[in-house]
Amino acid sequence: MQINRLFEIVYLLLEKQGTTARVLSEHFEVSVRTVYRDIDTLCQAGIPIYTNKGRGGGIHLMDNFILDKSVLSDMERQEILWGLQGLNAVKAADNDEILSRMRSLFGAHKTDWVQVDFSDWTDERQKVFADIKEGIILKKVIVIDYYNSAGVKSSRQVEPLQLWFKDKSWYLKGFCRKAGEMRLFRISRMKQVKVLDETFDRVLPAQESKEKKGYRDKSYMVEITLHIDASCAYRVYDEFEESQIQIQEDGSFLAKLKCPENEWVYGYILSYGPLVQVTAPEHVKKQVRERLAKTLEFYSRGQ
Repeated sequence: MQINRLFEIVYLLLEKQGTTARVLSEHFEVSVRTVYRDIDTLCQAGIPIYTNKGRGGGIHLMDNFILDKSVLSDMERQEILWGLQGLNAVKAADNDEILSRMRSLFGAHKTDWVQVDFSDWTDERQKVFADIKEGIILKKVIVIDYYNSAGVKSSRQVEPLQLWFKDKSWYLKGFCRKAGEMRLFRISRMKQVKVLDETFDRVLPAQESKEKKGYRDKSYMVEITLHIDASCAYRVYDEFEESQIQIQEDGSFLAKLKCPENEWVYGYILSYGPLVQVTAPEHVKKQVRERLAKTLEFYSRGQ
């Protein structure tokens, strides 16, 4: 409690450019003697505080004092502000007042170096992220309507532990009570989220084995080589790193895709239509051919 009071005394002196022991004692609801003890403690810590008696006197900080010159390096000061700004950007906490105080203490200007918007362009997903945030921070159980990769809908009670951004998508790491184990839920497949009053004590495991890191026992990693038409350059550079791309003489691309092999990856490949060809591995080529044949058969029946 005293540490918080000492911090706020320095902030108040910076903000108000001076005050009196009586004002501070009333603000903190402590005695004037306690205020003077706090001032002595701050002085011993190297904070340049001085007092004046008489009219216009009081407690003051030396002119042009900022906290980082006494305690923190320039890089440490910036990292603290960047960290708080990062929390603000993802709406993890209401840090506006804290940021304002820290900027005053550090003598720094406002720099919004990052901004994260969890919603889509229509803002319809904003409440989903707000509810997940509440569940994680307040450790409340959430109920979700979830569609798995096969399109099967189910209702799950989840103990939410962490939002995770991986390969252009947002996921929720949490303990699924229905499955009785840790699971990874893709946010875009959550269609309803409800926060319950029930709380939980579970924490995120400190270390995750490679087998469990993705929480998908039925999925395995596969490296796929795709030959992509030159007209899809806009997608290639959006979706692949330069190290994954080889430009061919005709302007087309050979791209390496490494990901879990599941229905998502086949849907991704087919989304290129006739402008992509799988060159390896053979079993993936076979799966793509079978899906194309089924699609053609489906349309043939429609005639």
